[in-house]
Amino acid sequence: MGDIFAVTNQKGGVGKTTTTVNLAASLADYGKKVLLIDLDPQGNATTGCGLDKNEIENSSYEVIMAEARAADAIIRPEEIGFDVMPTNADLTAAEVELLESKLREHRLRIALESTREKYDYILIDCPPSLSMLTVNALVASQGVLIPIQCEYYALEGLSSLLRTIERVKQRANPTLDVTGLLRTMFDARNNLANEVSRQLISHFEGKVFHSIIPRNVRLAEAPSHGLPVLNYDRASRGSIAYMALASEFMRRQKQSAK
Repeated sequence: MGDIFAVTNQKGGVGKTTTTVNLAASLADYGKKVLLIDLDPQGNATTGCGLDKNEIENSSYEVIMAEARAADAIIRPEEIGFDVMPTNADLTAAEVELLESKLREHRLRIALESTREKYDYILIDCPPSLSMLTVNALVASQGVLIPIQCEYYALEGLSSLLRTIERVKQRANPTLDVTGLLRTMFDARNNLANEVSRQLISHFEGKVFHSIIPRNVRLAEAPSHGLPVLNYDRASRGSIAYMALASEFMRRQKQSAK
């Protein structure tokens, strides 16, 4: 049965969607069966996988609102080696509708019960806010991967997210844990980035991935072509970094399973 991971950070622009798409592609390249769930109403992961948001028949909105089965919303885009549950702007309405729904925090977990066995890994791209959609992702997940940009306000926003994860763990999902913190858009020439990186390692010993995602133009270009960077430019620094992350990610899961 596949493990489910929420990729989240309440701060936008930290490489959350980039990480979800490219980690999914890298895990698939290692031969793993992967499902990416786009739970961000902006739908950037959907378009980044080459799908047209306007032509989606069933999306994560229909799934989370129990209007469609998960299997009916899953698509295998051309050219990439993993499945996608896409989304579109309809998901914005779910924020309000879930507030009045029964089992509102558990909708996604229930919907995925019949699908988990088909995959090795399920990655959820969360919205950049601590919303009911994000809570659904956390309740459904075993682990949380937190992309973080090494800048001034990074630790402040992280503290709030970690408090939310702890509350979800106490009230709704006792198996939830932080899988790791991923340093993204990293520039080793930047003194502040290096200092924040040292603080992260000091505060969260053992939780910070050794793999670091650098600033890379190919990573920025790939979504406009509807491709993960692995498919766009396999030899790029960004592609190599995400393949290294996937390898480390799998090793960590094996160690935690022992």
